[in-house]
Amino acid sequence: MFIKKIKLILIVILFYQSPVNSKSTSLDNFDSKNLSKYFSAIVAFENKDNSSSLGFFNSSKKLLNEHTPYLKKYVYALVLENKISQAINLIKNNKGKNNTNFFDAYLLLVLDSLKKNDFQSAVIYLEKIANVTKSDRFNLAILESLKQYIYVFKEKKFLNNKKNLGKLSIISETFQRCYLGDNATDTYFLNLINDSEADYTRYIFFYLSYLIENNRIEEAKRIIENLDYINTTLLLSQGKSWIQNHNTEKLTSVFSCKNSNDVIGEFLFLISNLYSSQDNFEKSNFYLNLSNFLNPKFVFNLSLVVENQYLNEEYKKAKKILKKFKKEDDFYYWFRVKKEAQIIAKQRSKKESLNYITAEFNKINEPNLKVIFDIANFYKNSKEYEEAIKYYTKIINNLDEFSEIKSDILYRRGGSYERIGRYDKADEDLLHSLKLNPEDAYVLNYLAYSWLERDYKINEAIEMLEKAYSSKSNDPYIIDSIGWAYYLIKDYLKAEKLLKRAVELMPEDPIVNDHYGDILWKLDLKIQARYFWGNVLKMDEAGTEMIKNINIKMIEGLKNS
Repeated sequence: MFIKKIKLILIVILFYQSPVNSKSTSLDNFDSKNLSKYFSAIVAFENKDNSSSLGFFNSSKKLLNEHTPYLKKYVYALVLENKISQAINLIKNNKGKNNTNFFDAYLLLVLDSLKKNDFQSAVIYLEKIANVTKSDRFNLAILESLKQYIYVFKEKKFLNNKKNLGKLSIISETFQRCYLGDNATDTYFLNLINDSEADYTRYIFFYLSYLIENNRIEEAKRIIENLDYINTTLLLSQGKSWIQNHNTEKLTSVFSCKNSNDVIGEFLFLISNLYSSQDNFEKSNFYLNLSNFLNPKFVFNLSLVVENQYLNEEYKKAKKILKKFKKEDDFYYWFRVKKEAQIIAKQRSKKESLNYITAEFNKINEPNLKVIFDIANFYKNSKEYEEAIKYYTKIINNLDEFSEIKSDILYRRGGSYERIGRYDKADEDLLHSLKLNPEDAYVLNYLAYSWLERDYKINEAIEMLEKAYSSKSNDPYIIDSIGWAYYLIKDYLKAEKLLKRAVELMPEDPIVNDHYGDILWKLDLKIQARYFWGNVLKMDEAGTEMIKNINIKMIEGLKNS
């Protein structure tokens, strides 16, 4: 908290002392009332309270008209609150006041022009962006990419002497060729989709849209035949469903590479993704909202907004957006149901959450395997293992032996059997899973740890754990398991080294802390042991039985040691 306050003070000082290289009036010219509003807006903004910041930003017309940093923050906050038209109008109304000369302002004016198919104005604003773009590599990439796109839209041909932006250029050229109806479009899409260095499965959807738009429906059908509902994304699941249910027009209605707004919307989504990969989630949300502004029809992108809001505990906002996922789009609607259930669990109780999703599931006449898979996982995560087993079994009965996902479903069912003490069934499923996929480190770990807990086939369990550890040496659960295995065979020094690392990776995990405490006790480090046992007592994830055992150990230590 102290660090946060210091940060805010420094921000205020910076804004007070410098107009951020603008021609705006110094803050010395403003009275205390305006300054108070300004600093309140900045503090609210930096605390990610955009709603409150907007109230403060909107309260001083003098600052708005004369001080660039104030306007910049206000515009940014408006976009984050998805009030993009308001942000654009604000910039337009302030154009003559010499305080709109910054990257985001011109970017919004470019996008506004593109939305109206006014490519000439977009070119003019693009030139102004170039004048204010400095060394920021993402901004430079955005500028160059927009330059290429707008040239294609306006001139109906490729721009010569383009800058190479790596994969971004390849993706951009794919959509530009698609827009122009170029003969090489297929090749470019297929090269992206089959790229072994990165996951470009999202572009299967856009390729399907392209095929359908060009009346190549049979080709689109052949592609979706190879898509497994359970093992694919929400976007592709819905796309496959539309094609199978003869709603092919849905794909082209939500995205067409002949529509410049759809294309730029996807480009902005890509920029959002790049910022997300850098853990800059605020910038990511900024561009995600701009993407939705250009193509509001592409509802899938809203699922990512919802996920961000859910993680930030903005449940009211998330529920509002979820209403856009309609019943006629089966997979999108099921996503809505799942997310609403998760919100109910957070706001009310897990029991209500489970009742809600079960009631919605029972309304489906012939649930798809993906939906059955989801409800099975929901029961498993709710510790309703008998119900989970029932649904996993339905899936397994519909899969052949060579299905890519069978080993995973067996793993999940086996884990559910293990949780209710059906060890014979658990071992059968887990060994079957390993037969299908012998190198699966997580199945090796689960089965081996189960054997350790039962004092069963200890040597074989250790061999499996060493195999799992060799392929997943940074996984904290596997590290914990193999560390515990060495503890059981009384190799305490080796066990301590591994469990110390597991605790560093998972400091809030009660089992890992418990295990580490036991090992420290065996090494006669009893004060340290009680410290880690004590950590367990503070953790919400620790069950009643574990807490009971920890309390005994805190008093008596480990018996027979």
